[in-house]
Amino acid sequence: MPEHVSIDDPTEEPHAELFETPRPRAVRLSLDAGRSMPAHTHPESDVLLHVVEGRMTVELDGEAYDCEAGDLLRFDGRREVAPRAETDAVAVVTFAPRATTDG
Repeated sequence: MPEHVSIDDPTEEPHAELFETPRPRAVRLSLDAGRSMPAHTHPESDVLLHVVEGRMTVELDGEAYDCEAGDLLRFDGRREVAPRAETDAVAVVTFAPRATTDG
């Protein structure tokens, strides 16, 4: 049976799990303007970040990517990521199992 959720349903901040089942994992990331997440990795995943509201700067291994509502950013979870909200911003982040486990 399919799972159906609204991005606005969860109340947790800044991360909220969108589905109960773990694969693929989908999280709502909600950041107030000027707020950021510390640099981190997701080594077991390929990551898709979809900005649905506002603007974010997403640093990948220190390289900045400016993203706004409607933009998607796909990257290898082994890269160090640090999102920062330029305005109040919401993104859906999907974590898929890595296609390969090579180094």
